[in-house]
Amino acid sequence: MSVPGPLAGKRIVLGVCGGIAAYKAVEVCRRLVGAGGLVTPVLTRGATHFVGPLTFSALASEPARTDLFRSHGPGAPRPEDEQGATVPHVELGQKADLVLVAPATARLIGSYAAGISSDLLTSTLLATRAPVLVCPAMHAEMWQHPAVQHNVEVLRERGVAVLEPEEGRLAGGDTGKGRLPEPGRIVEAAAAIVLGAGDVHGPLSGVQAVVSSGGTREPLDPVRYIGNRSSGKQGYAIAAELLRRGASVTLVTASELAPPDGAEVVAVQTAAQMADAVLGRAASARVVVMAAAVADYRPAAPAEHKIKKASQPLVVELVPTQDVLAELGARRLPGQVLVGFAAETASGAQLVARGRSKLASKGADIVVANDVGRPEAGFGQDLSSAVIVSRESETDLGLVRKEVVASALVDAIAELLNKSAPPAAKGAQR
Repeated sequence: MSVPGPLAGKRIVLGVCGGIAAYKAVEVCRRLVGAGGLVTPVLTRGATHFVGPLTFSALASEPARTDLFRSHGPGAPRPEDEQGATVPHVELGQKADLVLVAPATARLIGSYAAGISSDLLTSTLLATRAPVLVCPAMHAEMWQHPAVQHNVEVLRERGVAVLEPEEGRLAGGDTGKGRLPEPGRIVEAAAAIVLGAGDVHGPLSGVQAVVSSGGTREPLDPVRYIGNRSSGKQGYAIAAELLRRGASVTLVTASELAPPDGAEVVAVQTAAQMADAVLGRAASARVVVMAAAVADYRPAAPAEHKIKKASQPLVVELVPTQDVLAELGARRLPGQVLVGFAAETASGAQLVARGRSKLASKGADIVVANDVGRPEAGFGQDLSSAVIVSRESETDLGLVRKEVVASALVDAIAELLNKSAPPAAKGAQR
């Protein structure tokens, strides 16, 4: 089944420069396409020494392009050979929703800042009016050079987004700031720009949100714990969607995923820590989303030392943990929107019924009921089989990506916020 991604229909020019980090651009390309993006790779001559154009052509939406005077790769007609042919860099620049350069070398950054077009990529950058994201990668000393820093600042002043390199091991064997960020972080930053993440003028600007995510771990002894299979992916997608629409987000997480840019992150492990962090911050939030899989039970008396294996059965007394969602419902402030999640091994009418039961018993406004029994939509998967249940309605999303669930959920949250806002504030949330 074909599932639309968050970048469905978005045209992205992926520029690749000649650096050892070009191999990471292959994974960036794959992930962009996987998210639904229509990707056109544009390689500099230097990039082809590290990764061949055929590799990108096999993964991307269109063949990789390398030549300013050949619009569709080697063998294609030159513009002067074809009546009414388009100029490649103008065509690419005009149609793009984003131009992403990863890796961006010092040479590319310098040429772009100086307005010098020497190849298809620099010409496209100068011709486009689309947002541009540049991801530098080079040796630490090169990155620190005053000329490079000046050129980066010039680009920033012109509105170009720059995802700075990371600290780590470099190609020369030493370490420093110069590594290209990991593909997942690059794609997340690209999606945020294309979809307008973090817009201070967004429809949810001024809204404070708390989102919990991940599965808690309840210690059995210093080595072992009782946990669940929750990855935290859905909570992170919700946090990213709220940020995209302008909300301020505190992410209380038991997950080890890289958090979305712009979120305040509070790391926790146990159900008690999750409760303290969420309940303490909910008092100042307009929106609280309990997407975390909080343990229902914990060991009554965790062992101080590692429990040694023995031939007889191990008996562990479990006691209930605090019901964080129910406590949030009891403490809920006027106008606050409270969202809960129900992970169920049920489908259809039974799934809806369980979601509606939880909605009533916890005092929530919305419950997202998930059928985690489906192999393709269980914990840790990129897809979800979900129904959004509210007091007035229910929306069966079917089998969709977690980003689609997040978008639909935030739509429902925004509608409730708009209903509860004073008349003067309603226009600001639209």
